[in-house]
Amino acid sequence: MLNESRLPQLKDLMASRGWDFLLLYGHPWRKDFFRCLCNLNFSGPHAAALVTRSGEVTVLLSDPWDYETVSGTKTVPVSFEPDFGKGLLRWTTQCGGAGAIAGMEFLEARHLDAVQQGAGSEPVSATVDVEELRRVKTPEEMACMRKAAELADRGYQRFAEVIEPGMAEYELVAEVEAFLKSNGAEDNFMLIASGGTEVTGMKPPTDRRFQMGDQVTTELTPQVGGYWAQICRTLIIGEPSAEQRQAFSIFAEAQQAALDFLRPGVDISDVARVQNDVFRKHGFGDYTGPQYTRVRGHGLGLHLDENPYILEDVHYVVKEGMVLIAHPNTYLPLSGYMVFGDTLAVTRDGCATMNRTEKKLFSKDA
Repeated sequence: MLNESRLPQLKDLMASRGWDFLLLYGHPWRKDFFRCLCNLNFSGPHAAALVTRSGEVTVLLSDPWDYETVSGTKTVPVSFEPDFGKGLLRWTTQCGGAGAIAGMEFLEARHLDAVQQGAGSEPVSATVDVEELRRVKTPEEMACMRKAAELADRGYQRFAEVIEPGMAEYELVAEVEAFLKSNGAEDNFMLIASGGTEVTGMKPPTDRRFQMGDQVTTELTPQVGGYWAQICRTLIIGEPSAEQRQAFSIFAEAQQAALDFLRPGVDISDVARVQNDVFRKHGFGDYTGPQYTRVRGHGLGLHLDENPYILEDVHYVVKEGMVLIAHPNTYLPLSGYMVFGDTLAVTRDGCATMNRTEKKLFSKDA
């Protein structure tokens, strides 16, 4: 249950900042700060891990089923408190002193007040500091991400196998979700879009039914052991048009530029720039801005959309051991919105692609 590799790092962080306690908070959508230390996929509304200056860890759960799952653990003390604020008050009263909260921005105001009342001082946010620790993955975390990437590949293979004209978007997503979860995924985040040049982005699935000539894009992101990996691919139902092939060649060139450039020591802004430069070279520089695209990639780990975002105005020095996805996903008038991306592990002198799905424009005969 306890991530033994992270605990010494958190203790060192606390010592350097002068914190007497560190609270790692999680709720159903953002479990990542809690799970960076306690690998429990809790189902209740709140969970927290409290670390003292001496390195003692206590877990607070607000759901009886979560408590039942781990109540017999011998690694860390676990307590159950349906009134989460009351539990936080009791905890911090015992600790006192200067404290910090990772995930403080997601904590309800009443619960933040309970921490302050118990500690006798206003806590500070540890969110940025803990995010920085999490960016470089441990060997165990890398193993989970490789499993998630392998499952993403298998999930996209299933996607390409079952799609057919007349099927609704939600039917296809349901098929892929069922496949992933029956093969070990804790969860899956998935976006999809289908149609032609009128499509300007991806979204949750609708009841739109696939037609011959459709361009179908997806971002498929399974979670294994708490960690997410992602793949983005584009498929044409029928024979791809000359415009679709031309568009894909630009996307493939842009993604390859990112793969060739990404390595420790580079600025993340330049990972975005080299991708955008490919679109500029081909006369599509107007389609690299926020009107047509969100990011050129982002971090991956315990959250599926982690900082740093790969954008030309975001500056961050890339480190060995980070995991990112580079995806030059954007709208082009040639094809509509197209996607292409893989999960990348930053190595000592470059990067390695975790996905093994073929780097091509997929097509499906009717």
